[in-house]
Amino acid sequence: MLFVADAIEKARKKRLRVVLPEGDDPRIAEATARIAAEGIAEPLVMGAGAVPDGVTALSDTFDTGPLVEVILANRPGKPSLAERMLKKPLFRAGAMVAAGQADAMVAGVAHATRRVIEAAGLTIGMAEGVRTASSFFVMLVPERAPLIFADCALNVTPDAEALADIAVATAGSAEALLPEAKLTFLSFSTHGSGSGASVDLVREAMALAGPRLPCPFDGPMQADAALSSTIAAKKGVEGDVAGAANVLIFPTLDAGNIGYKLVQELAGAQAIGPFLQGFARPVCDLSRGASVDDIVAATAVTLAMA
Repeated sequence: MLFVADAIEKARKKRLRVVLPEGDDPRIAEATARIAAEGIAEPLVMGAGAVPDGVTALSDTFDTGPLVEVILANRPGKPSLAERMLKKPLFRAGAMVAAGQADAMVAGVAHATRRVIEAAGLTIGMAEGVRTASSFFVMLVPERAPLIFADCALNVTPDAEALADIAVATAGSAEALLPEAKLTFLSFSTHGSGSGASVDLVREAMALAGPRLPCPFDGPMQADAALSSTIAAKKGVEGDVAGAANVLIFPTLDAGNIGYKLVQELAGAQAIGPFLQGFARPVCDLSRGASVDDIVAATAVTLAMA
């Protein structure tokens, strides 16, 4: 768990505030106590009863003015509608992040992913140049450096623009979490060894994403050539990324979801996530089955990217 330990250390140094809008869940209560006690962040919790030292219980009575303003900035409309939205914990939490009252939002143990995304989209909004919310997993494979897989949870059949957005957002996440990000657009084809509509889509996504990517990238490429320098050499693929990729962009949700689960089961990998990305500020969508350890780890990784 060196990756999680490193994320915890990064979060500690930043001394940030994280808002958790599901404080009535006992797992959140226990996790926030640990987050505060270990100095990972200052937790701001809604719906909590008595809280331990270092955890702030947010009152139901608060100044709605600044939060109404950030909602209206993302979704112009009537202030009265924004006021009603703020009565829902997810929207209040997202608005707090957008207004700078918190640095990140962690939710999902009591809400569906689509609700977390909806609240984040209408309050925090998308990052500049990104129109597609997406997700990634950190894959901890025995005897390998950490890998990042995307998108394995949200976008079923992304078009070229959406796939480009996924790559750009994932590159940003990887730059914050990995010592050096090297990104590959995966395909059944390596540099033209196969052809078809899906290969064309990957090529188009690469062309759209390329000018916006902050790290080295390559593709279309088969997974073995992306991960093995020996196989890359046999296939005649050269460059800094071939055989050394640690950020894998899957062309569809089928490929991504099947891929990460196969690595989990066959290689004994630990999958941490999924983490949401593409928003203007950090948002984490927890699994509704998340354990206390999962919540603490996910919060640390989210804050490491803040």
